[in-house]
Amino acid sequence: MLTRRLALLALSAALASPALAQAKPVSLVILGDSITAGFGLPKAQAFPSVLEALLRKRGIDIRLVNAGVSGDTLSGGLARLDWSVPKTADGVLIALGGNDMLSATDPKISRAALEKILLTLRARGQKAAVLGMRAGANWGGDYAKRFDALFPDLAKQFAVPLYPFLLEGVALDARLNQSDGIHPNAEGAKLIAGRLVPFVTKAFALDAVTSGPV
Repeated sequence: MLTRRLALLALSAALASPALAQAKPVSLVILGDSITAGFGLPKAQAFPSVLEALLRKRGIDIRLVNAGVSGDTLSGGLARLDWSVPKTADGVLIALGGNDMLSATDPKISRAALEKILLTLRARGQKAAVLGMRAGANWGGDYAKRFDALFPDLAKQFAVPLYPFLLEGVALDARLNQSDGIHPNAEGAKLIAGRLVPFVTKAFALDAVTSGPV
């Protein structure tokens, strides 16, 4: 009888103390292209993996889901949004646009796709942040002006955080890119991840999401 009473007391205490339960880590999805997927790199060296490791090193309990597909455009990301980004995810980093620029896609098409992605995530109640892209000089000033503007314009319209240029400090630097001059090497991916740490931490208010002492 005493053993049964002790068991019941222990069960009651556990039910009355939700703080004892292990909270789930924050789940963020990075919806991207080959740069996100880590083209030419082992999975552990792709920037999403490095970013997750850096955030965890800071004591942030987080899981980053790499939803990068090589060759994807903003329209492609929109087309696969429902199966690439589960509704259970806490937030989404949108890292698309590079292939739109490389294929000289009309910025109106890219803008419409990004707008629809942001509308869908808003309707779901999911926090979003945009990792912007910039056009190369080879497409001319008019194209670059229209393409570059779509990311800050829509980030402002939807009041979502914007990281202006995903490849900041890496683009066009041969030391930080693979032989194709497009995809970051391991050092380039590491630099991208390191630069994103403060942005992602602030964008998703992660300072309060700790996993205990580091």
